[in-house]
Amino acid sequence: DLRISVDPENRSISGSNTIRYRVLEPADRMQIDLQEPLEIQSVLQEGRELTYEREGNAYFIKLEKTQPPGAVGEVVMHYSGKPKEAGRAPWDGGCSGKTDSRGLPFIATSCQGLGASAWWPNKDHMYDEVDSMAIRVTVPKPLMNVSNGRLRQVTESDSTRTFDWFVSNPINNYGVNVNIADYAHFGDTYQGEKGLLDLSYYVLPENLEKARIQFRQVPMMLEAFEHWFGPYPFYEDGFKLVEVPYLGMEHQSSVTYGNGYQNGYRGTDLSGSGWGMKFDFILIHEAGHEWFANNITNRDIADMWIHEGFTAYSENLYLDYHFGTEAASAYVIGTRARIQNDRPIIGTYGVNREGSGSDMYYKGSNMLHTLRQLIEDDALWRKILRGLNETFYHQTVTTSQIENYMSEQSGKDLQAFF
Repeated sequence: DLRISVDPENRSISGSNTIRYRVLEPADRMQIDLQEPLEIQSVLQEGRELTYEREGNAYFIKLEKTQPPGAVGEVVMHYSGKPKEAGRAPWDGGCSGKTDSRGLPFIATSCQGLGASAWWPNKDHMYDEVDSMAIRVTVPKPLMNVSNGRLRQVTESDSTRTFDWFVSNPINNYGVNVNIADYAHFGDTYQGEKGLLDLSYYVLPENLEKARIQFRQVPMMLEAFEHWFGPYPFYEDGFKLVEVPYLGMEHQSSVTYGNGYQNGYRGTDLSGSGWGMKFDFILIHEAGHEWFANNITNRDIADMWIHEGFTAYSENLYLDYHFGTEAASAYVIGTRARIQNDRPIIGTYGVNREGSGSDMYYKGSNMLHTLRQLIEDDALWRKILRGLNETFYHQTVTTSQIENYMSEQSGKDLQAFF
């Protein structure tokens, strides 16, 4: 339960996070992460203030008593400060801030790699996802905050608004976001495999008409990806596209967008085949992460190819669905020119180190394209992709789990291939 107030003028935040936890092993302390220059002011449990020690970005909290296995407890952390400003979002994460054409604040968070503790206190590791989350953000009028999940209510004072969002599905820490602007809003619905899906779009007012045209690709994306991957994984939370002052990011049910309302990647075709200009790269790629990153999340960042390899491959499958297999093949084969072979795709386990930043995309997607040819049965290939999203629904996984599943379902020993 994250409750914060944002001061755009001073680029600062203050508030609290309540974490409810289930005890797995007996313990009398807890580690919570919060990155400098933010600071925790106090930690409470059952109304009593707890003591803690800080080592870098880690706070070690002395709990009120030893926690027996199976017990459910709760701690409340109050914190404040100025979060790190992003240098080159979303790769160099943090808080991105600009002003819109009218001089009003235009602010957003992005923190993959850097970690969500760059702007809110949490257990900052991907192997553990909360089962649900409330996100309550207070901003000055006339600004609006857009976060993950569904908007439950807006509470107003003379000078502020508090936006109360709720995520009813498990969510990874870096997928949580805050987006602040004087947004224009429009919406639609999509009749999908699990029923009616709410679609919401938040954009700067001057871009409203461009967005109405460009975002027509959203239903096309959903049709293609539900065909290949199975139902959109978060019907209960809806689907949003939110304009931000950086390129974009796969924040769960609150996908962020900054590609300039144009096809391609910033108006260019990454494949050199021409087919990359048939779709808005950021819209399709970042939405593809709803299946691979948000539904199926890697347990260790060393396995981030599971996010990026499958999602880069989803661009190919979008083309396959709407433009045919030859177009899709030309696109993915065209991206081979971008393969670096600089270092392994899989990083080093247990030390927060990912593999090749480039090859997890292009080599990963071409590996999957090659595997489709090896299996030689497109109906089975589709069944495998859909089965991954069903079998590992809302779970954190390892490379070995993905490899073993694909071997079992294909009926081929793929150990040498991988």
